[in-house]
Amino acid sequence: MRLAPKSLLCESQACFLNQLGGTRDWNDPKKEKLWLYNLHYFDDLNSINGAERSLEHRQLIARWIHENPAPQGNGWEPYPLSLRIVNWIKWFLQEQSPEALWLQSLALQAKVLSQTLEYHLLGNHLFSNAKALLFTGLYFEGREANAWLNVALNILDREIQEQVLLDGGNFELSPMYHATITQDMLDLINMVQCYGHPETAKRLSDWKARVNQMLTWLDAMTHPDGEVAFFNDSARGIAPTFAQLLDYAEALGVDSADFRGARPRLQHLKDTGYLRLNSADAAVMLDAAKVGPDYIPGHAHADSLSFELSVFGKRLLVNSGTSCYGTSAERLRQRGTAAHNTVLIDNENSSVVWNGFRVAQRAYPKGLEIAETAAGIKVGCSHTGYRWLKGKPHHRREWLFDGRNLAVSDTIVGHFNQAQARYHLHPDWHTELNDNELRCSDAAGNRVAFLVVKGRASIEGSTYHPEFGLSIPNKVLVVDFESAEAEVIVSW
Repeated sequence: MRLAPKSLLCESQACFLNQLGGTRDWNDPKKEKLWLYNLHYFDDLNSINGAERSLEHRQLIARWIHENPAPQGNGWEPYPLSLRIVNWIKWFLQEQSPEALWLQSLALQAKVLSQTLEYHLLGNHLFSNAKALLFTGLYFEGREANAWLNVALNILDREIQEQVLLDGGNFELSPMYHATITQDMLDLINMVQCYGHPETAKRLSDWKARVNQMLTWLDAMTHPDGEVAFFNDSARGIAPTFAQLLDYAEALGVDSADFRGARPRLQHLKDTGYLRLNSADAAVMLDAAKVGPDYIPGHAHADSLSFELSVFGKRLLVNSGTSCYGTSAERLRQRGTAAHNTVLIDNENSSVVWNGFRVAQRAYPKGLEIAETAAGIKVGCSHTGYRWLKGKPHHRREWLFDGRNLAVSDTIVGHFNQAQARYHLHPDWHTELNDNELRCSDAAGNRVAFLVVKGRASIEGSTYHPEFGLSIPNKVLVVDFESAEAEVIVSW
């Protein structure tokens, strides 16, 4: 199944993360680590219209082997090893003409991976390692291949149970990584159905049931524009969309729910902690979740009690997204509370994000309440993230949704010096602030009003990051607390 976008522009040039570079830059220290990883993944082998670049692919594989001797460089680290192994095997199975040297290299890559599994990172990294070993264990024959397969199955049996929660969501609580793991599961099913190995075939039924749950979760976390909500590390263009994954699942004969009917007014993903509120013209995604698993919150943002809103089929309120990894100040800013649709107290983050993938003094959700009546839906929740500040302030937020209006009420209990509720607007909307009323309109003539009932309104400039390597200017409605409460009513 070809799902990836094209990244190989010609034999000598590639584009990843909206950045151009050379295909010989395997270990260029001037390039970002994530860009270099993508160069080693070989996603283009199985990309849209990839068959048109078969000659370039064959040349690139041969050159990678020649220019990347084991075990040195980025390409031999276990995560890019894992993704490249899978991509090569997928492509070999389609092309049916791998050269002997390529197969020797592939076997060596599997051997190195089997000795460097990422138990120190766990999560999606270890899952990818196991997936690659399953692919090589089925693709090759012999004692070593059987050993790889057994290691893969032992890891997958444990990790699927832990990483896929009962509501179908991935435990790292990132919609983007959830979509990636869903594709991994479908690839595993595809490979098992191709080979029919008895030890793998007996797991098919459970894996297919898991995918059904995972698709249901992803559907709830997908905006009407077909892309995921930006909670934690999430952006478009990295993982397949819900529609692509659903097509893949149906091609493999995986039963799935009927996603064509009308949505219920309330969808509560209890185990991950997200909620979705629906009406004919609006979709609201609410974050009442933890920031991530306690032992690997590396993809977490300080976004507790944030939310996103789409109206008339397009995004209106957006968390700022993710454009970079690494340890830069911009990475920290994008992970910070101020980059999300939630409350910032005393200019501190609700969870202490540091380094590139570290979190301290994490916020935990508390006291979730849901009330559904004929008139509307009310959701309330608190979090513990600011308990370490001197005044031990406690933030509680309530959303009241009736299908045409969304009232957002924030209360802070405890001492604080200053606080802001921040509402990030998608850049497609034109804004005009008049006193405490913000009017928004788009090119299609749609209109939305924000009435600041409690608090003082102002507009700030910011940036929106829907893809890696992409930064788009946008506006933020900032509501400064004048007391312990702030309230905004959004009407469309």
